[in-house]
Amino acid sequence: MKHLAAYLLLNVGGNTSPSANDIKGVLSSVGIEADDDRLSKLLSELEGKDISEIMQEGMTKLASVPSGGGAAAAPAAAAAGGGEAPKEEKKEEEPAEESDEDMGLGLFD
Repeated sequence: MKHLAAYLLLNVGGNTSPSANDIKGVLSSVGIEADDDRLSKLLSELEGKDISEIMQEGMTKLASVPSGGGAAAAPAAAAAGGGEAPKEEKKEEEPAEESDEDMGLGLFD
């Protein structure tokens, strides 16, 4: 992930084809050591590809993933359906009993 983040930073900065040394330079500037195996794998997978096209493909794939947002809409739809909303029960809070007794174990005795 750190290698990809450095790649994207360089890309946004105008370097459309960052090299391994460019990425290592970014990572070392913040005290992170690059993993050569992962870096070479990342560069081989991104070689000759346009990063904006790759990101657009990813966005279309993410659009098909359910995000779980429909659960909140169901209760709102039921309440809007004209039925009575359930009444909230009011619970009387019992006052907490405070004891001034220290059972003979005072802090400054």
